[in-house]
Amino acid sequence: MKKDLRINSNVFSEGAMKAPNRAMLRAVGVSDEDFKKPMIGVASTWSEVTPCNIHLDDLAINAKKGARAAGGVPLVFNSITVSDGISMGTQGMRYSLPSRDVIADSIETVVGAENLDGLVAIGACDKNIPGCMIAIANAEVPAVFVYGGTIAPGSYKGKDIDIVSVFEGVGKHNNGDINDNELRGIECHACPGAGACGGMYTANTMASAMEAIGMSLPGSSSNPAESPEKAKDCVAAGEAVYHLLEKRIYPKDIMTKEAFENAITVVMALGGSTNAILHLLAIAHAVEVDLSIDDFNRMQEKVPHLADLKPSGKYVMQDLHRVGGVQAVMKLLYEAGYLHGDCLTVTGKTVAENLADAPSLTEGQDIIMPFDNPKRADGPLIVLKGNLSPTGAVAKVSGVKVKRHTGPARVFDTEKEATAAVMNNEINDGDVIIIRYVGPKGGPGMPEMLSISSIIVGKGMDEKVALLTDGRFSGGTHGLVVGHISPEAQDGGPIAFVKEGDLVTIDSEKKEISMDVSDEELKRRKQDWVAPPLYKKGILGKYAHNVSCSSKGAVTDFRK
Repeated sequence: MKKDLRINSNVFSEGAMKAPNRAMLRAVGVSDEDFKKPMIGVASTWSEVTPCNIHLDDLAINAKKGARAAGGVPLVFNSITVSDGISMGTQGMRYSLPSRDVIADSIETVVGAENLDGLVAIGACDKNIPGCMIAIANAEVPAVFVYGGTIAPGSYKGKDIDIVSVFEGVGKHNNGDINDNELRGIECHACPGAGACGGMYTANTMASAMEAIGMSLPGSSSNPAESPEKAKDCVAAGEAVYHLLEKRIYPKDIMTKEAFENAITVVMALGGSTNAILHLLAIAHAVEVDLSIDDFNRMQEKVPHLADLKPSGKYVMQDLHRVGGVQAVMKLLYEAGYLHGDCLTVTGKTVAENLADAPSLTEGQDIIMPFDNPKRADGPLIVLKGNLSPTGAVAKVSGVKVKRHTGPARVFDTEKEATAAVMNNEINDGDVIIIRYVGPKGGPGMPEMLSISSIIVGKGMDEKVALLTDGRFSGGTHGLVVGHISPEAQDGGPIAFVKEGDLVTIDSEKKEISMDVSDEELKRRKQDWVAPPLYKKGILGKYAHNVSCSSKGAVTDFRK
């Protein structure tokens, strides 16, 4: 066994001063022979609080087997997870985005404190993936990310449904379109087992991005949670980390600017979540890659939207898996010149080498459209700027027929107040609903607005009213919505000074978001404004006092 595979070999070397280090490890089963091998951490976000992660304990054991078989000494440890679907529409949603940083910090802490030589990180729910990836970037040891996999679609009355169907069902119920029994039927059949939300929502979006960026094994991002392929992914990941140690390949060697461009390309082609912008900016920040919010518009202009996937399309991730998965989509994009083929990956090979023998999309499939008949000629994720959002807001325009909307502002300082207005039929066609003071600092935690956006869709108002916020939207959100408005209201951004009735315009073609208020009037409105006090208690207080603007990824460290 090669002793030099141990990055932190001095910790476990022979000598009297190292005896205490070794003694503690002997108690957990490490032998004399093992001290000559690299110590590989297996970070699992297993938990019983969400179906996304309920199966990850078994996957971690598979990764451990792979690392052990390759020649390493694997050690499993855990981090947290929270369920966005469960906390959505409640005060608990404020903890969702901060959990990304808790996950990142906890994994980095264990890797650093225990002097681990390599890392397999396994995540499933939305914040697990960027949390694991930020940890990988900061830990600076050879690493592989494994996605826990997508959930299978539910079925009700002969139709595929998912968690978003339940949220939209609430709106239909409020509108009188379905009764109590029908809503309960949707609720009881939406989530049939383990795995992350099934459409091209945030978890599947970020998993696809991590395969495209080269930090997950080829083909792994679209393998379903409850499948033989997913178990094999984990064994292979354990083996792959050992080979990365042999070749001295580090995350920074893989996650280059070009690799991030590959990730953005795949996200645009698949019609991914708006959260991808927030999370990719944060991961790039951690690995010290110069990625800005403007890079997303640059890539959006040249990458077509090809995938007919939910929330705006018909199919789910499991359907994509059946016709070749993300790997086949990457092969299609690479052969058409959209991907950088020379980027290194966790296989030790380049993207081009990985794709050389990869399967093509199944002939006759209708999930991924051809380049001459795309869902949209350019990407569906756009960054808008204007006097309402000088540093950038984010919209997903796939499936949205309205290109320009101008209407009177209906201003709310909480999601609860806005939701009540929608449910009480106080919102009129043409209105622009604004929910503010819910950004990274103001929320605190930048909560998602899937509950209210889905109710609007369920009531049939998704293209009749616009919904704007300095908070976020779920990957399951669709309709005329704009999030991540920055600077946020808490920081004195222009959204803090919108008044009821001000005319607000969203123009997706010009990528503009503005209000019909002069600069002079904005200055007058700002004169007497005082920022609300920042939240001070616990994790949310720490987050509010440290988090950056959403246009920079809402990061919490201080590296410039």
